[in-house]
Amino acid sequence: MLKLGVLVSGGGTNLQAIMDAIDAGVITNAEVGLVISNNKGAYALKRAENKGIPARCISPKDYADRKEFHKALLAELQENQVDLVVLAGFLVAVPSMIVEAYPNRIINIHPSLIPSFCGTGYYGLHVHEGVLSRGVRVTGATVHFVDTGTDTGPIILQKAVEVHQGDTPEVLQRRVMEEAEWKILPAAIDLIANGKVSVQDGKVIINN
Repeated sequence: MLKLGVLVSGGGTNLQAIMDAIDAGVITNAEVGLVISNNKGAYALKRAENKGIPARCISPKDYADRKEFHKALLAELQENQVDLVVLAGFLVAVPSMIVEAYPNRIINIHPSLIPSFCGTGYYGLHVHEGVLSRGVRVTGATVHFVDTGTDTGPIILQKAVEVHQGDTPEVLQRRVMEEAEWKILPAAIDLIANGKVSVQDGKVIINN
């Protein structure tokens, strides 16, 4: 059984999608063992508590410096024997010390088709604002492994979503979540939990 540690900053809609997928049998051989947020007020923590899942707030504000915060975050993951770290709307950069402790065992969901609209500054609504300002017709979401760069790790799954005329960033954000994020994040976790994903030469191989 793969033990997931889900890191979140806000409402936790992707966390909910993961929990629902486990309940529905869409994700097999995995369980959410820990939820961590950097934000004390994150509704995601309440979602976890409602399901009886250990929920922790580890905030940079509570530590003398970033290094101490990073150490506390890593210690919590290791003490809970987390197998796979899932970044589900976690708005804090994951440091190299955690990436190196979990090689190809940290995944992230990004609300665009990488390598478009990704990297430094592209998070949350900024991604969808960028899509609309450029006038692209198709956007989507990407699940990828996390390396020491920003949105540069090996791509696991992607799903395209149409951009509609008259979309606002908020409307587009919702469509990308519903049509892509909430589908491919659980699908990627299920593949990993069942030993179907490997990384070769910096690329993901999926063995069905």
